[in-house]
Amino acid sequence: MKRRIAIPVNTDKLSEYFGHCNHYVVYETENGNIISKTKNIPQVQKVEELPGWASSQKLTDVITHRIDKKIIGLFSMHKINIYVGIPIDSPSNLIKKYLEGKLKSDESIINDILENE
Repeated sequence: MKRRIAIPVNTDKLSEYFGHCNHYVVYETENGNIISKTKNIPQVQKVEELPGWASSQKLTDVITHRIDKKIIGLFSMHKINIYVGIPIDSPSNLIKKYLEGKLKSDESIINDILENE
């Protein structure tokens, strides 16, 4: 099955906050193998527009550290899976963990998002 996974990147690592990044690394995978890797810079004015951009890019998944909980709902409306609370690491390490089914959320970050945002 083909998947398109976006990782927001800032200084060669997963960005601390979704939408506050230099660019997105988008991996296309099929049957657990990486087919392509591209660097994308969305031309949007507001972070709320990013789920629409993601949908237009046919993304299936987004890996992020922190995100506004309102944005999570927008991704859901576009049927895009979002992995929240992922520890900061390089995109290559994160996609490897994703493909191995070993991507783990930090529960304290998720609780913080739910309580404070």
